[in-house]
Amino acid sequence: MANLIDIENINISFFKNKVEKHIIKNVSFSIQPNEIVAVVGESGSGKSITSLALMGLLPKKISKITSGSILFGNKQLVNLAEKEFQNLRGKEIAMIFQEPMSSLNPSMRCGKQVQEILKQHFKLTAAEIKSEVIHLFEKVKLPHPDRIFKAYPHEISGGQKQRVMIAMAIACKPKLLIADEPTTALDVTVQKEILELLKTIQSTTKMSVLFISHDLSLVSELADRVLVMYQGEIVEQGTTATIFNTPHHNYTKALIAARPSTEFRLEQLPTISDFMSDNVSKAIISDADRAKNHKDLYAQNPLLEVIDLEKTYLSKTGWLSKDVAFNAVDGVSFKVFPGETLGLVGESGCGKSTLGNAILLLDKATSGRILYKGIDISKLNTAEMRSLRKDIQIIFQDPFASLNPRLTIGNAILEPMKVHGIGSSNNERKEKVIAILEKVGLDASAFDRYPHEFSGGQRQRVGIARTIALEPQLIVCDESVSALDISVQAQVLNLLNNLKEQFGFTYIFISHDLAVVKYMADQLLVMNKGKIEEIGDADIIYASPKQAYTKKLIHAIPKGL
Repeated sequence: MANLIDIENINISFFKNKVEKHIIKNVSFSIQPNEIVAVVGESGSGKSITSLALMGLLPKKISKITSGSILFGNKQLVNLAEKEFQNLRGKEIAMIFQEPMSSLNPSMRCGKQVQEILKQHFKLTAAEIKSEVIHLFEKVKLPHPDRIFKAYPHEISGGQKQRVMIAMAIACKPKLLIADEPTTALDVTVQKEILELLKTIQSTTKMSVLFISHDLSLVSELADRVLVMYQGEIVEQGTTATIFNTPHHNYTKALIAARPSTEFRLEQLPTISDFMSDNVSKAIISDADRAKNHKDLYAQNPLLEVIDLEKTYLSKTGWLSKDVAFNAVDGVSFKVFPGETLGLVGESGCGKSTLGNAILLLDKATSGRILYKGIDISKLNTAEMRSLRKDIQIIFQDPFASLNPRLTIGNAILEPMKVHGIGSSNNERKEKVIAILEKVGLDASAFDRYPHEFSGGQRQRVGIARTIALEPQLIVCDESVSALDISVQAQVLNLLNNLKEQFGFTYIFISHDLAVVKYMADQLLVMNKGKIEEIGDADIIYASPKQAYTKKLIHAIPKGL
């Protein structure tokens, strides 16, 4: 059978100030008709650059395919005219991007955005196009297709936006669908639904799929073959079973091992550098060690006690209608003990972040009590609240959005230290900041650099440094690793655990990823629709969940082969 795509010895360079940087190095692979091929690797490994070359979307002025061949059927795509690429894109080769919110036009209704691609490639009447879009929305299992046809992107959930993107991508029945990290920031349950949807569509339409991801466990549930990319090269390729069961390259082994196991708890998660230097620790935390630690932990008085907490929002359903009450947090009670990590898990919209914001007093609770060291902090005045801010801190999901792009990293960390009177002089504070940067794995040169000069993982380290500079006692980690590569995620989770040991921090660790929460947490709190579904020891809940909702979350975790 002839291949659909044949890529041979492709080399791609980027140019800056007339300096050439070789990014993709002699990459060769093929995709057969009706085949799902996955490309895995960290950010910067060259996955997305390779897919953009296939689509003819490499930035023209700063990049270039310097040599090699890309055959799509019998058509050579290297140096193909833009007009011909426009005829191919959408119709023969389509793409689902990682972030649907930034890929969809916020000022256009969802239906109209899908209509546009059909108008471009087919001669159909307006009624036929609308009917086809509704049919596509049904095909991707969007609820109430007529309503979503008229909705703007901000009016639908992340999972629904991604389904609109999939509908747009399959509208013209392409021969090749490129899915670039299409589930990275989605809940595990939504992620599972999207993967099953892609599998169903692929088996029905017989199109080929190039699935790009950093998560090997995830691709194991979808792909026929896997290509592993590292620093612009393919270091290993083979069937999914071969790659998983008998990986040869240390980098592949590292990607498989970096995701926390649900079977045992390692003292330190292995990182890429551990594998590449053949220095992997296999020490585990035994059940006996964990039980002894918990006995000491829960013999203390609680640091934080949340009692019957509620947060109600009012929303209008129309101009003349009455406000409708919505309970985002509904009668929640729990305790957090000094030195504990409490895992808070649930799907988007379950109330996790609202609860975190209420504890941080960023969004005042409607009713209930929040006791910190026995004092009800929900009744504090402004001055008392300001002094409490030093004690209870947050690490945000998106470190780039939470850092001021105009401030150097040093000043971003110094500012809150000044506000809270930490250190007696700027020199003393600067020394302390440099020491903290080194503790989180950065060096002194980071002090004078700006946020855009760092990678995502490095920026998250800066966010952690800024948080611990205030010497807090309780830290809320709100989805603080969900957008990171699997290997960078391992580094940050190790860092959080090391800092906890060193400084005696207490964490409320919020995530939609149950595998990560289980690894980090002593106690697990499962939230659904504003209420607590289940609470208890993280290992016990994972081993024998009582509630159907918890079972659904656990079932959705990618297991690998």
